[in-house]
Amino acid sequence: MLVLGINAYHADAAAALYADGRLVAAVEEERLSRIKHCAGFPALAIPEVLKIGGVTLGDVDEIAIARDSTANLRKRLAYIVKNFRRTTKVAGKRLKDRAGLKELDVQIAEACGLAPDKLKAPIRRVEHHLAHAASSFLVSPFERAAILTLDGFGDFASAMWGVGEGSDIKVLGRVTYPHSLGILYTGVCQYIGFDRYGDEGKVMGLAPYGDPTYSDFFNKLLRFTNDGFELDLTFFNHHTEGVETGSDEYGSPSFGPLYTRKWIDQFGEARQRGSEITQRDKDLAASLQARLEDAFVHLANLVQRRTGLTDLCLAGGVTLNGVANGKLLENTSFERIYVQPAAGDDGTALGAAAWQSARAGQPRFEMRHAYWGSSFSDAEIERELAETPGLQVTRLEDDQLYAETAKEIADGKVVGWFQGAMEWGPRALGNRSIVAHPGHPRMKDILNSRIKQREPFRPFAPSIKAERLGDYFESDHESPFMLMVYRTRADKREQLQAVDHVDHTGRVQTVRREDNERYWSLIDAFEQRTGIPCVLNTSFNENEPIVCTPREALDCFSRTKMDAVVLGNFICTRVGDNAPAVLEQSNAAQR
Repeated sequence: MLVLGINAYHADAAAALYADGRLVAAVEEERLSRIKHCAGFPALAIPEVLKIGGVTLGDVDEIAIARDSTANLRKRLAYIVKNFRRTTKVAGKRLKDRAGLKELDVQIAEACGLAPDKLKAPIRRVEHHLAHAASSFLVSPFERAAILTLDGFGDFASAMWGVGEGSDIKVLGRVTYPHSLGILYTGVCQYIGFDRYGDEGKVMGLAPYGDPTYSDFFNKLLRFTNDGFELDLTFFNHHTEGVETGSDEYGSPSFGPLYTRKWIDQFGEARQRGSEITQRDKDLAASLQARLEDAFVHLANLVQRRTGLTDLCLAGGVTLNGVANGKLLENTSFERIYVQPAAGDDGTALGAAAWQSARAGQPRFEMRHAYWGSSFSDAEIERELAETPGLQVTRLEDDQLYAETAKEIADGKVVGWFQGAMEWGPRALGNRSIVAHPGHPRMKDILNSRIKQREPFRPFAPSIKAERLGDYFESDHESPFMLMVYRTRADKREQLQAVDHVDHTGRVQTVRREDNERYWSLIDAFEQRTGIPCVLNTSFNENEPIVCTPREALDCFSRTKMDAVVLGNFICTRVGDNAPAVLEQSNAAQR
């Protein structure tokens, strides 16, 4: 049975394909359109996942979209009746945002070059937060687990919790519009000048540079209740003015300020993007992050008390906050936590497909790696190399490739690492990564000045062999998708200077050999050379979506000051501005 899952009509559009109960492919639209957090309809991602799966749209048995306007209808209607005047304005803006959209079946068919009347698969609608829940629990290793989903909003809810058992999910509670942790976090981000879509991760990185001096204010702004939480809505305007959506100068989604004048009355004028970050801004970030962590613990404890379970599945865009995720292991009774790599709205494409697959009686599947996207053959890579001037290209056998790349990294070089299938989710996890020495004292500055051009307060992440995690960080709980932040052990900080954040933490990716043989082998070769079972890992991009194709990888290499790039078994360095590509075989390859 083939099920196509879709996230459409808002940011992080994506598609996922299930076949007989197993995920076959999952791709975000941004990787193909080259527009960060691409919103709207996944017109490129749908044919791409079908191509990866080796099927056509005509083969698909069901299509599932993570959107159901009938969900939470009773609460929605009650809210509208109570707040009729303000909701009329909000609804008008939403209708304006949706104006001009074609019918879903027409868009799906057109994306695949099929006449709409030839589309036979029925379209199933899955509630947004149910899709989030399914995206985590139904691919987790747990037969029975508590579930908690947290985001901005979707189908009138911002949080949901329940129990997953077998192939079913029982919802125990929700927090509905207009209260939202996602709105809280994004609104504060906007106020302190981080107003681009997806900037929340930057503020998470900024928080340790401040002190939570505004804790009393945030304790009043976000109040915990026996059945969730409530915002002081006088500080937010999403429920009175609506959210004016649009696109920024890069085509990425954007929306107007979520905060009201009361923030300015309380703290002064909002910071403008690009201006100096003041101590006030750092302290607001720290206070916000601390309150979010408190909210995570409060909600997790609520779910734990009601379920009695010690395994937890997380999903929703707010759970991309790895610092808060990590605190759950320290401050709750949960012993194991699972978050799938695309925890945000892109992941609802996976969740919708997984849910409908389970409803059809298909078996469950465990997601142990994130490599579900586009891949390219050696022949395709070699063709692109031959058309790229100025490269010295050497093809190496696997062991030589790992050893030579590890030597480059150990020598302080910055290397692009392009292998196999593209990652699913926002993180580069060893197939579309830039790798470097984690202990180089100047590596953060080198990466920022030569390649990434990003704010100096943002940390870089460590990828570590899973079996060595506890030797370097104060946790033994694996983090394969870089969604947990752990404290660095004091005696290892010198070895991890480039990935040890100002508060001595790291956003860790654990790498198992059985999940990514090539990346693990590279880290192993680096350990053999340096004694450090870890590399610095940052996304293979330069102010753009993570590269998808060999051409995009080579273009990024050409624009930046990376020292080398490895594509498959080809290691490439520069030989001159206009020199043709030179293909060589290593002695081992010739033998």
